[in-house]
Amino acid sequence: MSSAAPKNSEDKQKPSDLKTGNPTAFILLSTAADTTWRMFVPTLGGTFIGLLLDDQNGTEPLFGIGGLLVGIVLTAVLVRQQYMQVSEKKK
Repeated sequence: MSSAAPKNSEDKQKPSDLKTGNPTAFILLSTAADTTWRMFVPTLGGTFIGLLLDDQNGTEPLFGIGGLLVGIVLTAVLVRQQYMQVSEKKK
């Protein structure tokens, strides 16, 4: 009746296909988790290391800001690398 209905039995996804294949939800969840660590670990890690260095050296904002900037640059590089890998898989 509706145009969204599968036209033949091959278009239907079988329950066994979900166990052996890569369901879309799993792919999206794993990509989101991968992107999350690529964004937060370098940024927070760089800031944390910078703050520790500031405490040891008495240079209050210098290393903290530097660590934050290094973390942001590293985040941009890692997310771009992930984007390029996903783009290559589409081809």
